[in-house]
Amino acid sequence: MRRYPYGRAMVTGASSGIGEGFARLLAAEGVALVLVARRGDLLERLAGELRAEHRVKVEVMPLDLTDERRITEAEQRLADGAGPVDLLVNNAGSSGSGYFAELPPERETHTAVLNALVPLRLSRACLPRMIAGGSGGIVNVSSLVAVLPKPRSATYAASKAFLSSLSESLSMEVARHGVHITTVHTGLTRSGFHAAAGVPVDTLPRIAWLTPEQVARCGLDAVAAGRPSAVPGLAYRIRLPLMRALPRSVVRAVIRRVHKP
Repeated sequence: MRRYPYGRAMVTGASSGIGEGFARLLAAEGVALVLVARRGDLLERLAGELRAEHRVKVEVMPLDLTDERRITEAEQRLADGAGPVDLLVNNAGSSGSGYFAELPPERETHTAVLNALVPLRLSRACLPRMIAGGSGGIVNVSSLVAVLPKPRSATYAASKAFLSSLSESLSMEVARHGVHITTVHTGLTRSGFHAAAGVPVDTLPRIAWLTPEQVARCGLDAVAAGRPSAVPGLAYRIRLPLMRALPRSVVRAVIRRVHKP
């Protein structure tokens, strides 16, 4: 009996980090994969490893999902009933580091589109078929900063807040149809994401870091069980409700101390 009841999953941002973690766990359970990311060479390498190790079918779609023509390809693949995708993992994301008024506007727009609008469109593409079939799941990889103000990463935090709100609302809409949507609220994860965003990581406490596999396992277990929310790591599970409960004035005061100019 398989741990995850899915025949085929699409994973975005699958070439490394958390997305790769999702792909490896799903392949180990015999789930066929559709891997999506910009870097086709890394996708092909991962696909070759998964085919050899787990004897699963792996499709590779090297796409920039912020490109209107390319996201349409992903949407069409999700709507394709011939090779149905019954689990979507919206993991692709980006961020920048710096004061909003000083950052390139095109980069901030890219972050907002990839983190918020791309999951919206991909979810809309696959949900009608999942609802009609009475099963399926979506995992949306969000962040703990969705509930916080985040100076120097304002667009990232705002886009994750959008994604978390959308995900929770959709979960309530579709649960009665047998479709489960889970928001994964991640903390610090050793995925290369922070370095790519220009965020210094050497000053961050080692004990706070999660592995991509921890995040992926938490999300997959939650969506398979029908839970609308998941927080990997005990420390973060304690921290999230505390952050939500504190008065915003207190939260802002703490954030100011952490994010001194």
